[in-house]
Amino acid sequence: MVGFSGTTVPDSLKVDLISRGLGGVILYAGNVQNPSQIKQLTKQLQSNSQSTLLIAIDQEGGQVARLSQNNGYVKTKTAYNLGTVINILDTTSYWVAKMAQWLYDGGININFAPVVDVDVNPNSPAIGALERSFSSNPANVYNHAQKFIDEFSKKKIAVTLKHFPGHGSAMQDSHLGFTDITNTWADSELVPYRKLFQNNYSGLVMVGHLFNAHIDPLYPASLSNNTVTGLLRNQLGFQGVTITDALEMNAISDNYSFDKTVELAVNAGEDILLFTTNILNNRSLLDSVVNIIFNKINSGIIAQSTIDDAYNRITFLKQGLINSVSETAGSQIVKGYAISNYPNPFNPETDIVVDIPAESNISVNVYNITGQLVRTIFNGSLSSGRHSFVFTGRGLPSGIYLVSMNTGNNMVNRKIVLLK
Repeated sequence: MVGFSGTTVPDSLKVDLISRGLGGVILYAGNVQNPSQIKQLTKQLQSNSQSTLLIAIDQEGGQVARLSQNNGYVKTKTAYNLGTVINILDTTSYWVAKMAQWLYDGGININFAPVVDVDVNPNSPAIGALERSFSSNPANVYNHAQKFIDEFSKKKIAVTLKHFPGHGSAMQDSHLGFTDITNTWADSELVPYRKLFQNNYSGLVMVGHLFNAHIDPLYPASLSNNTVTGLLRNQLGFQGVTITDALEMNAISDNYSFDKTVELAVNAGEDILLFTTNILNNRSLLDSVVNIIFNKINSGIIAQSTIDDAYNRITFLKQGLINSVSETAGSQIVKGYAISNYPNPFNPETDIVVDIPAESNISVNVYNITGQLVRTIFNGSLSSGRHSFVFTGRGLPSGIYLVSMNTGNNMVNRKIVLLK
């Protein structure tokens, strides 16, 4: 996921979208002029994308609000004002619903909010001092964050809990340099995450550039397998999409090369790598990242399965977003022949449905992403009409598969996702 300059889609970004399969963009205040322009921009972005494009923005409210009175919206309340000063859940719902409607109208499908950092240190330069935390009470943070999630879910917009494992105690700002929370962080800062996960939270988690020697003595959270895979996934049970905080922040760029940053983030278990620009050294940043990852895979430093797992989680996330490709949009129709399936993604079984306009000899096969035949579902003659077959993914790894119906003169394909 990258940022870009300007209020229209630059040519460099179009190439990334059309030719390189860029998966997401982040919008900043400089990309937004007014509600009409942002709607046109997101439509242009989606039209250039190969598939559903993740379009994200930081709309917390208060001081971190890219949609504001400066570009045609209205001033919003800070999280601290809502969760501590007012502390009425209905009021939080009111203001969050207003922001959710703005994003919905503007074609934005991911919000990098709510902040679920606990207000441990009111003077923390990146959190408390900017009133970005709802409360010093972890349970109160959970209550208001849940309202935030509820309102955005109604609009099919994914939200993002941040900044894991907790930025509220930090004495430093990770935008500016190394941020050590080893001696200030407490396990209570995980309470909002635990409670939200127990309540079937299905959005994203942003991992902060926060160093805690008790969790990982070598790496900050965003680059730490101990934190992302060990703590977040294995211990807390989160199986959704993770995203790094912006990787150009000084906490990372001052201490790691670009190449090493990409390697560590991927191997930590991060699904999305976030950058504030699409240009690196006068060339495509995306192209640089892709080349690094390919080289690391070929040399055995990054496992192919790590990439596959991330891709599957992102694909599943996209299914429920506004501007997502619908279930039926994935079905191909050729001269009356059609193929579809439900559910998709599936585990372990899905119904493969074929429609044929006249009696035909057909074969229905499933292939993996490399083009290898996985299973023949049917091979023979069928009468006109609709026919259903059960495909089971038992014994197969999670991933993208292709169902192909061949009638001799026509071939119809559909991508399906096995997500275990």
